[in-house]
Amino acid sequence: MKCLRNNIGLLIIFQLVTFSTIVSSDSDSWKFSENNNNVIRMQTQGGDPEKSGDVKIEFYGHMAFKITSPEGLSILIDPWRNDPSGVWGRWFPNEFPETAVDIVISTHAHFDHDAVYRPHAIMVLERMAGELKLGDVKITGIAEKHMCKSKGWYKWTDVAKEFSQEFCPPNNYLHMDNFIQIIETGGLRIAHWGDNRPDLSKFANELLKNIDILIMNIDGSSHILSYQDIDDALKRYQPRVVIPGHYYTKGASSVLTTLDTADEWVDRQDDVVRLKESELILNPDKINSFEQRIYYFGMNHIQ
Repeated sequence: MKCLRNNIGLLIIFQLVTFSTIVSSDSDSWKFSENNNNVIRMQTQGGDPEKSGDVKIEFYGHMAFKITSPEGLSILIDPWRNDPSGVWGRWFPNEFPETAVDIVISTHAHFDHDAVYRPHAIMVLERMAGELKLGDVKITGIAEKHMCKSKGWYKWTDVAKEFSQEFCPPNNYLHMDNFIQIIETGGLRIAHWGDNRPDLSKFANELLKNIDILIMNIDGSSHILSYQDIDDALKRYQPRVVIPGHYYTKGASSVLTTLDTADEWVDRQDDVVRLKESELILNPDKINSFEQRIYYFGMNHIQ
């Protein structure tokens, strides 16, 4: 009987260790000291995403941005990590900051956009399509497709042949799907492009009409979008504000990304504000008169 009890005890310990290992390898959320009190507050009090107010936008490098609503609901989009397989090298010198946030979103299943386990997030939305309304925030996810034919000097999509995969739709692998995210809060409509292709479906184009702020892939290497792709999109959607992302950000990303800065493209624009810090506060009154003002974070990012 004593032997049986000892064996059972060892089995329980093994199961607990195994459970801890499994959970830790994917998510440490069970260890977070944060809780859902703010989410409960937001769902209880409700709110109006169209009501004008100050919206904070913070840059974490690469394509990671945090948006905080006037009532204090925070949404972090596309936290990054290094490729766990090692195939693509060490793109990021450091781990993504373990910042507290209410909602974390990943636009697609690539390592430089999907580290949803790193932020201390209360809610995790990976590749979301459809609508979510919480407090003074409305999130709309648009199911679309990732850019599948690289146009820059580094032809990273050629790796499809080596992996024996189809990158382009309709028979692409899951990681070449992309989900554009539209965040509505404070009377503003903010679109995060993810790594989307430039030629969108009619359905997606309709949803992107009347965008106030467009966060888009802009870098000198044309890793995702060419300058022509960007210019065409800006003519089509006419956003009041454009925020470059997915460019080389010293301190956050490394030269192994093959990315360039957005300096060259930014220098060509007429209305540019080069930010000196990693956060920006906007509201409808402030941007109503803008016609494609560029807010460029440059190398300023949350660490």
